[in-house]
Amino acid sequence: MTIADQVTGSTIAGTAGGNPAGVMPAGAVPAGAKPAEAKSRIAAPAISLPAIGERELRLDLFRGLALWLIFIDHLPPNLLTWFTIRNYGFSDATEIFIFISGYTAAFVYGRAMLENGFVIATARVLRRVWQIYVAHVFLFTIFLAEISYVATSFENPLYTEEMGIMDFLKQPDVTIVQALLLRFRPVNMDVLPLYIVLMLALPLILWSMKWRPDVTLALSALLYAATWEFDLYFSAYPNGFWAFNPFAWQLLFVFGAWCALGGARRMSRILASPVTMWISIAYLVAAFYVTLTWYVPQLSHFMPKRLEQWMYPIDKTDLDVLRFTHFLALAALTVRFLPREWPGLKSQWLRPLIVCGQHSLEIFCLGVFLAFAGHFILAEVASGPAMHALISLSGILIMWAMAWVISWYKRVADKGGAKTKNAAGNADLAGGG
Repeated sequence: MTIADQVTGSTIAGTAGGNPAGVMPAGAVPAGAKPAEAKSRIAAPAISLPAIGERELRLDLFRGLALWLIFIDHLPPNLLTWFTIRNYGFSDATEIFIFISGYTAAFVYGRAMLENGFVIATARVLRRVWQIYVAHVFLFTIFLAEISYVATSFENPLYTEEMGIMDFLKQPDVTIVQALLLRFRPVNMDVLPLYIVLMLALPLILWSMKWRPDVTLALSALLYAATWEFDLYFSAYPNGFWAFNPFAWQLLFVFGAWCALGGARRMSRILASPVTMWISIAYLVAAFYVTLTWYVPQLSHFMPKRLEQWMYPIDKTDLDVLRFTHFLALAALTVRFLPREWPGLKSQWLRPLIVCGQHSLEIFCLGVFLAFAGHFILAEVASGPAMHALISLSGILIMWAMAWVISWYKRVADKGGAKTKNAAGNADLAGGG
């Protein structure tokens, strides 16, 4: 079952949960059921998983889109910046990335927990966490070398200050240890530490959802509220706090997991309602108007002052509720108007996005390198609109080319090993790990 299938209540042959009303209430037994059947139904887990099948291309598509948008947003403002969603509402590509990460992680490791138990599933999650951590350390090392080389070669110390590595040059021994503890991060390297922490919490999240998925989501929302009320945060080195507070952003990750494990199917009637559609549209239009006031200050005169005082600042660090609800509105319209069978998903025009989404970890790391390289070229060579556009498009093409090479390698060079790999444990099957 896919996202859209869960929204409409339809299922693929062989999937669990053909109940048109969503899920059966706890302890409910169909009329005429045999005692043994009734007992098995009562003991059934509270979550439901889709059957193993072909890739969910919409997850790949939107994760690839998020990677492209993150790369463009990391560059200095240019023409393509106006094509990123952060200029038209409260949320941006980060919300897309974290939600899909929670969804795909639950898809893969939730099945492992149901089939093999908590210990095996936890071991698999920790292996994935280790892969992400190694990627983060590798990215940190090469990124530091890239910035230091440019700053030294062009005798411009502003690069080290702008990219946040001045403390590393002053105390490299202490800074490296802090970096290994995820407390020190240069600019644009905040997403992977957040992802690592959220994945470390995944076994506990899945174990809780195995029995009470709705209660788990409620506890996640309670932690989110406590974060705002008691100012919970992770400290950073040398001072300050994480750019993405895991105590707050866990809500989006858990919500993605909850949707993957049957939550979206249980919300099918709400999501299919015209009322939900029009509320979502109205909210997106209102958010668009608010963002217009940032670029056209004259429009702010038409906004009530009390509303402005309540609304600002729209905090990204703690996942402001306006950002979260903006993402929910976008997601509700997406699952309504983009069905799983949409022919465009097979189009060659969308293939670059889908391929990048299938290899999100590698492409994200590459995007960080390319963003700084583009920043350097714009500062040292030329900074006109044509150069901005050229750098943005070139970076996207390089990301696509790298994703294609990785796909080719996995398809051809690893063909023999792939035959023996269990599809249920393959994070790429769920849209990238």
